[in-house]
Amino acid sequence: MSRIFLRYFLAILFICAGRSLLFASGWNDCSSDKGGNDLPLVPYLCDNPSGVSVIVCPGGSYCWHDYETEGISVAKWLNSIGISAFILKYQVIGFWSFLTHDRYLFPRNDHPDMISDLQRAIKYVRKNSKEFNIDPQKLGVMGFSAGGHLVMSSAMFCNEDFTGSSGGDDIDLKPNFIASIYPVVTFVDEKYVHKRSRRALLGEGRRRINRLKDSLSLELNVPDDSPPVFLMNCKDDPIVKYQNSILLDSALTAKGISHKYILYNTGGHGFGADSTKTSSEAIQWLSEFKLWLDSTLHAESYERK
Repeated sequence: MSRIFLRYFLAILFICAGRSLLFASGWNDCSSDKGGNDLPLVPYLCDNPSGVSVIVCPGGSYCWHDYETEGISVAKWLNSIGISAFILKYQVIGFWSFLTHDRYLFPRNDHPDMISDLQRAIKYVRKNSKEFNIDPQKLGVMGFSAGGHLVMSSAMFCNEDFTGSSGGDDIDLKPNFIASIYPVVTFVDEKYVHKRSRRALLGEGRRRINRLKDSLSLELNVPDDSPPVFLMNCKDDPIVKYQNSILLDSALTAKGISHKYILYNTGGHGFGADSTKTSSEAIQWLSEFKLWLDSTLHAESYERK
């Protein structure tokens, strides 16, 4: 019995037995309740907010979420500098689908499900900005690894609503700033592509469609009106090749997009805001981001005046 046939056979048995598959289900809208790890969007609100807020998208190859390191620790750090945070549990394929490739038989949880989730979150936070005590024009998105790809996609697709709104919804989908941390970038450059993320996002049956790979490669689709971008990664990254961020930096520069790119020599991957999981060099991204954000928001405020 071939390995691939065995995987499909086990997948069918698993489903027929009525057991729960390990993948994230879709959601129709964010709950208005606050707190609770079962929510798709979990608020971490400041006691003394600055008005700035960030939707945080943990990484995990679009297969799962590194929720503790790239979600909770990041949200708490943002709170410590006066920024309210919202951790987004966007749809992922889950460990079972990663292991068995069962989406060949049961397609689900691929593009545009993930960007739809982020767009819903942006709408929800802006719509309820008074309740959350934030400024809807100071809403940013921050993502790590595959989450870094997702947040940059919010700029690419800000004029294309994937949420299925029925009309009458004039809430802006474009974030005011983007932080893309050691991101997945390219789906077309085979030397640098992160194949697990590409497979998860495109879907099993669509991952060889060149047009789709082109449309989801960040370096090929930076919009002329992209928000300011903070970009960071490490040269010794063992998961996502550091050239991904170089490709994005070059594309942002070519488009004249305001951005800051930092390439650290050491630091690895998957550390979020946890200093124990990276180098003393790379953890400096936290202070660098704060300085960049203060300068960026000040400049935008001046321009609005």
